[in-house]
Amino acid sequence: MTILKEAAATEPAAFADRPHAGVPFDWTDHNKTRRIRSTRARPASSALFMSETIDGLNAGAHFLDRLSASEQARVHAAGRIISVPQGEMVFSQGDGHDGIFIIRRGQVRVYYTAPSGREITLAYWTPGHFIGGPEISGGGIHMWSGVAIEACEITTLSGPALVKLLTGMPSFALALIDGLIAKGKCYSSMAQILGTRSVIERLAQFLLTLSELHGTADGDTIIINRKITHDQIAAMVGSTRQWVTMMLKRFQNRRIIAIDGSTIRIRRIDLLEQILFRD
Repeated sequence: MTILKEAAATEPAAFADRPHAGVPFDWTDHNKTRRIRSTRARPASSALFMSETIDGLNAGAHFLDRLSASEQARVHAAGRIISVPQGEMVFSQGDGHDGIFIIRRGQVRVYYTAPSGREITLAYWTPGHFIGGPEISGGGIHMWSGVAIEACEITTLSGPALVKLLTGMPSFALALIDGLIAKGKCYSSMAQILGTRSVIERLAQFLLTLSELHGTADGDTIIINRKITHDQIAAMVGSTRQWVTMMLKRFQNRRIIAIDGSTIRIRRIDLLEQILFRD
């Protein structure tokens, strides 16, 4: 039985209408990989969301780069700097919207909660990114929630303050467009992967992304230096914690990965790649 057929037995909806859902575990070509691993320098603190590549993950962190130092200072002075402790909400789904938030320090997870209580994570946003859209100048309600994954320092820009900056500083208007473009690409990437990749492919892609962003080579294996729970993985790939736990255990049994406590070690990155890049 193939891995996808095994997975389908526990979560069939995730594999409906997948004509090529037959990826076996007994690959024989152990040396062949389907893509070249990245040798690019990794950002010190990159955003994280579901994407086919790490290119562009952190593009939105640079939306203010087109401004001079004095213009950036003017933007932050127009807002209010707040501290958000780890685990506290920055904004909540359904609350009234009044402006945006620029992360200065820390990390914020942005996610959606369905009426059933099930969550899906849009992204983990890091310093330089703005969050709180898609509304910009206020009005409406928040479509997502944002929670501080670690202690954060954030500049809040109210709707009126944003309007004043946009009308009085054309360079900021262009910068905000850059930020909105980055956000649009994030939404598109998420929709593309949810619509075209099976859940097992999304899990493999997520592990590969973690290996590129947070991986350290240790002999023939890669240690992922980021603590992440099964619940967090499930919310990223659009599955359940039970399914993720089951599949990670099967990956361990097939010696694709090893899990030591909360540390994931990728032992056979070529097999993860073959799930995504099969003929």
